[in-house]
Amino acid sequence: MSSLGDVAASRELLWNLTLRELRGKYKRSALGWSWSLVNPLVTMAIFTVVFGVFLKAGPDKGDPSGLDVFALWLLCALLPWNFVANTLNGGAVALVGNGNLIKKVYFPRQTLVGAVVGANLVNLLIELGVLCVALLVVGNNVLVWIPGALVVTALLVVFTLGLSLALSVLNVYFRDTQHFLAIFLQLWFYASPIVYPSKLVQGHVAGGWWNLYEANPFFRFAEAYRNLLYDLRWPDWGTLGLLVAWSAVSVVAGWWIFGRLEGRLAEEL
Repeated sequence: MSSLGDVAASRELLWNLTLRELRGKYKRSALGWSWSLVNPLVTMAIFTVVFGVFLKAGPDKGDPSGLDVFALWLLCALLPWNFVANTLNGGAVALVGNGNLIKKVYFPRQTLVGAVVGANLVNLLIELGVLCVALLVVGNNVLVWIPGALVVTALLVVFTLGLSLALSVLNVYFRDTQHFLAIFLQLWFYASPIVYPSKLVQGHVAGGWWNLYEANPFFRFAEAYRNLLYDLRWPDWGTLGLLVAWSAVSVVAGWWIFGRLEGRLAEEL
């Protein structure tokens, strides 16, 4: 089992693997890195028409910012969600896709998952940077709230890393994992207040069902990003505490599961 010290000593390998992920992602495509912006913009346009125009699922104005732009409200949660979905999909196949490398050379296997997380983090930071520019253009001064958004992003990275570690090693032993993941991500997406405000759900469920809905980790991440970038205020301490708790539980559980199943990776691959 690789220790934290082994992984820390492999910083250069992690950096090179991350660069490989970034270079390979849009290799030989005509638009190259522009796809990292085109994809979320097209998705935003579709959801804005469907949920904002046809279904009238618009949120309240930003409090206290007063901003009332559905597309920007949507992007504040959609971009972090894309990071989670892309990282989990990539993390689930990180070990299987590098089977030949794992069988030939010893190195901390966690770096393969870390490289996927790192490459998607670069994409997320670029997209959030563009979003902040758009928010400034419409008069939402997000500059003082960017440090808070970076803290939430750090927690999101830790949370996603833990899940990715677990999925990557489970997929080696149970190849159906990646297929179940695709279905689960669709359910998780619509069970989270990304394309609709949570008040729509609150109007239809109560008691234990609402508590279960709120227990969804991405509910809190979406709420925190929107508080900081759209509303221009700090998330409440309860939300921040839950984000820290979810992230800690995820990375500890993911590291433990990876360690328990790491021993026979080469044979299984």
